[in-house]
Amino acid sequence: WDGIFDRYLPLVERCAKREELDDVLNQMIGELSALHSFVYGGEYPSPYHGDPALFAMNDVATLGAILQRSVENRGYLVVDIPERDPDFHMIDGEPMYSPLSNQVLKLSGQAGLKPGDVIVAVNHENVMDVPDIHMLLRNMAGESVRLDVLRMESTSKFRELREAKRRLLQSQGIEAAEGRSDILPEPLVVVPMSSGESGDLAYAAWEWKTRSRAKSLAAAAGFSIGYAHLRDMSGASSMDSFVRGFYPDYNKDALIIDVRNNNGGNIDSWLLDVLQRTAWMYWEGRSSNITTGGLGWDMQYAFRGHLVVLINEHTSSDGEGFARGVSELGLGKLVGKRTWGGGIWLSSDNRLVDGGIASAPEVGTYNDNFGWGLGVEQMGVKPDVEVDNNPKSAFDGEDTQLERAISVLKEWLEEEPVALPKDPGHRKDMNKKEG
Repeated sequence: WDGIFDRYLPLVERCAKREELDDVLNQMIGELSALHSFVYGGEYPSPYHGDPALFAMNDVATLGAILQRSVENRGYLVVDIPERDPDFHMIDGEPMYSPLSNQVLKLSGQAGLKPGDVIVAVNHENVMDVPDIHMLLRNMAGESVRLDVLRMESTSKFRELREAKRRLLQSQGIEAAEGRSDILPEPLVVVPMSSGESGDLAYAAWEWKTRSRAKSLAAAAGFSIGYAHLRDMSGASSMDSFVRGFYPDYNKDALIIDVRNNNGGNIDSWLLDVLQRTAWMYWEGRSSNITTGGLGWDMQYAFRGHLVVLINEHTSSDGEGFARGVSELGLGKLVGKRTWGGGIWLSSDNRLVDGGIASAPEVGTYNDNFGWGLGVEQMGVKPDVEVDNNPKSAFDGEDTQLERAISVLKEWLEEEPVALPKDPGHRKDMNKKEG
């Protein structure tokens, strides 16, 4: 390793800026042929020169919706307004909906937009006069903005008043314009969100949509299911995601834990501990059991059904560790694509003098079955059932991996049904009988 250091040291003298030093560090660390090797942070030159005001001036806010420039409609067509789980919509105590949603706008006496409506102006500026509508939203996150909108699909008090006026004119024998040509722009005051908040909203909407689809597909296949997606394995937020997905549905026939695109962390042991709980005793009253609102079994909240873990090429670090643990402990099946391949752990505490870091893989993992790296390092966890999501199909809203997971569970349940043990019937009379 000293020789590697000596080989790359002369290149440092040729570095003219911090980014070039990063390139040298990356190449040197690459000699290890180990994942979990990152170079980031430090003193980089910035066009904002550390000035928050300059940063804010160029920070682009969003309307938390998918918009499409439409020459035909002379504005931006609202294609979709993401919706997250209505039961878990709070971010740091604040409700997080799209600024265009009815949940937000009804609080100010306004009506939300719907897909098909058109935005024609922002703060009195025509949206078609700029290359992109977001140019008119710079430095506007958290600020009130006036939109002029054509309500092609939604309705509002303005539109209702215009319709009432038209009906009145018609009743008086005065002809009024017909069709949608009479739809006029009307004002709508909204508060745009930051790009980070918009990204979180879109991700949460995907989670909610995928969970709903999993339940719908399972119901059509004739069984019940729980679903939990984990973005990463880092602390309270990840544990909350598991709790929200697992405990309300712990008594279902099947469970999907989705760690696709998981960024890693360190809660795999807690998850595996929960999933290893075993029902060894059952409760039943004279008139109730778990199917009729009574108690279930001990250990409490033990999952008795069949488990599938969804993985893909972006499942990394502790997401891979969790998937390997499920496989090694025989808790379920893996469906998807081979994972990233980071099986050597790190602490990320070897900071450089300017606050940056060139992380070093530090702690190896092994077991009797795979040896060093658990078959993860540089290899990735291979699924039991390999299936890829076609990019075009995924863009169109399909999820082939989820559909295959449902098929796997259906076949599994047909082979091994999940049912409560039959009660033993009337208890034997243990009274001593006189003979």
